[in-house]
Amino acid sequence: MRPAFGGPRLLLRRLREVMAEQISAQERLDKIVVLIAANMVAEVCSVYVLRVDAALELYATQGLNREAVHLTVMGAGEGLVGMVAQTAEPLNLSDAQDHPSFSFKPETGEEIFHSFLGVPILRGGNTLGVLVVQNRAHRKYEEDEVEALQTTSMVLAEMIASGELSPLATPGQEPAVRRPLAISGAGLAEGVGLGHVVLHEPRVKVTKLIADDPASEITRLESAIEALRAEIDDMLDSEEVARGGEHKDILEAYRMFAHDRGFVRRLKEAIATGITAEAAVERVQSDNRARMMRQTDPYMRERLHDLDDLANRLMRQLTGEKVVSHEDLPDNAIVVARHMGPAALLDYDRSRLRGLVLEEGGPTSHVAIVARALGIPAVGHADNVTGLADQGDAIIIDGATGEIHLRPTGDIEAAYAEKVRFRARRQAQYAAIRDLPALTRDGVEIKLHLNAGLMVDLPFMEETGAAGIGLFRTELQFMVSNALPRTSEQLDLYRKVLDAAGSRPVTFRTLDIGGDKVLPYMDVIQEENPALGWRAIRLGLDRPGLLRSQVRAMLRAAAGREIRIMFPMIAAVEEFDEAKAIVERELTHLRRHAHRMPDRVHIGAMVEVPALLFQLDELFSRVDFLSVGSNDLVQFMFAVDRGNMRVANRFDVLSPPILRALRAIARKGVEHGKPVTLCGEIASRPLEAMALAGLGYRALSLSPAAVGPVKSMLLELSLERLRGLIDPLIDAPRAGVSIREELRSFAEAEGVSL
Repeated sequence: MRPAFGGPRLLLRRLREVMAEQISAQERLDKIVVLIAANMVAEVCSVYVLRVDAALELYATQGLNREAVHLTVMGAGEGLVGMVAQTAEPLNLSDAQDHPSFSFKPETGEEIFHSFLGVPILRGGNTLGVLVVQNRAHRKYEEDEVEALQTTSMVLAEMIASGELSPLATPGQEPAVRRPLAISGAGLAEGVGLGHVVLHEPRVKVTKLIADDPASEITRLESAIEALRAEIDDMLDSEEVARGGEHKDILEAYRMFAHDRGFVRRLKEAIATGITAEAAVERVQSDNRARMMRQTDPYMRERLHDLDDLANRLMRQLTGEKVVSHEDLPDNAIVVARHMGPAALLDYDRSRLRGLVLEEGGPTSHVAIVARALGIPAVGHADNVTGLADQGDAIIIDGATGEIHLRPTGDIEAAYAEKVRFRARRQAQYAAIRDLPALTRDGVEIKLHLNAGLMVDLPFMEETGAAGIGLFRTELQFMVSNALPRTSEQLDLYRKVLDAAGSRPVTFRTLDIGGDKVLPYMDVIQEENPALGWRAIRLGLDRPGLLRSQVRAMLRAAAGREIRIMFPMIAAVEEFDEAKAIVERELTHLRRHAHRMPDRVHIGAMVEVPALLFQLDELFSRVDFLSVGSNDLVQFMFAVDRGNMRVANRFDVLSPPILRALRAIARKGVEHGKPVTLCGEIASRPLEAMALAGLGYRALSLSPAAVGPVKSMLLELSLERLRGLIDPLIDAPRAGVSIREELRSFAEAEGVSL
């Protein structure tokens, strides 16, 4: 027969009184363990807190030797306490000493106690410590006792998270909840950002844990769930979602979870222990996070994101909080998000924004492209960063290395502040060479153009001294709009771009949508391999009205001046012929209606599909110029999804297969007397840009931030000496072995700064 259990509601009320007392942190902890032990009819109650060094330290106890407090320490994963912290699951044993993980600590005097119940102290799915009760008798604790202890641990979680316990710790052994964290991600946009966390979708804070009336909390929960279900149904019925696609799949998952009886039952059971509806949502989702974060299955991790979003929506229904406005951005803001579209990033005040951190998103994602256009350092693939970061936390990000420092120490801050100062000095050096042509030491000029796509890109032409715009991504206007841009809106943008460029050339790429570039207002076509599917020129030729209206806007914007138009994703010369015919028809239309004509129209194509490597003679006889889209060309040649971090770095672009292909294109351009530009990401990296110059490329299109470093490299380069190195290296029978190290050694020996 078990001892009379006092029940959680009375305990929570007493804990609330203790939390309100004006006493020291140690006194408060000591009172809490006494109250829990009495309520649970336990002879022992102990609190272990996870430290920054991953050890678990005994912070308070009732029943064990008091002298062991702050002396007893369990290593990571050590003993039963370490096991609870590691698994984030309750552990309920009738005889703890029989368990293989039992670790005896003689200073505690715990050898006389047999039954053991340990629960993790969780916040946002992250373990902050372990709460333990023990008895001499051999017995298993009942389910309601386990539930009560888990509920009680929430009070301790808030106490630890508040930082109240930090003064009790010795330096270097502080509670881990506020510990400095180093997180490795993938660099998306170069630069260093120092600032404070702004959560793109901040978690709703639970301000009241303990319920005054559990019955009314149940009613509040039921009303909120009904409102949430109705909200999801309305969203599913909207015209935008009704077309299908990923948004609909996500909302269907939300609806399934919102109607899940098990989910609702766990929420009501949590409220029955005496906590508010908001605290119940926090507790149930924290348990879900703790469990699912330890899963390796990507599907389960994705479902965790769905549950997080759903829990936040339910919290907003309960609290009445609205989605936070992005207008009131604090100074030195670094936005942290699970994922984000380019339009959402553009909503933020650029003058206060210092960086972007994403759990998802690779270097070629559209938000990364916009971040580079805005000159904002960005890091992606930062696992669980939204669960680890709190609003206002100090944070440092390095967009070049992908490193993130959350709550950094003073020495880390000092090191990065020096890095920022060094970067500023380098920027000053780049500014000094802005107006110089990019001439190599032996007098060969390499034209450096900009990659652009938005109005915010245009001032960079003057700031960098770029020769023009080598790639204007017209799809970005479509991606940041809520509806299909009208021809007049496109005309206005293209005219402003040409006005800003003045006498410098601008190359407009027609719409490159489809695949991973989904427009929210267009029907989504489900494809198994979207990168190889209905996208870019294929979509344009099948929907000629869309392509025709865009070309018409370009031609009208170019009245009285030259314009360059190129088509993406050409796989066969016949596609180029068909697309060029649309331009010819639009020119005829303008003449017929007495519009002022462009002085000259240059029509080109992008080399992205490997099939074009075997049609270069036919293609060069038709085009005015070619542009190599190395991002897709490399991905297709190596059959590697560039957005999949498991394989994206499996092959090096500086290996003979790619370099031979790139050289072949450049040589054919010279043979046919047609200019060739390369506009992929590799043009923005000085070492790769050096290799491209050695292969024969005399025009590169790169990100604004890369113009200075690449020009600085070119001014120090002897092209003749480089050619003497690079051709033998890629002609040698090296299979796929990279020549990166040889190129780096050459640059070092020649004094070429990279």
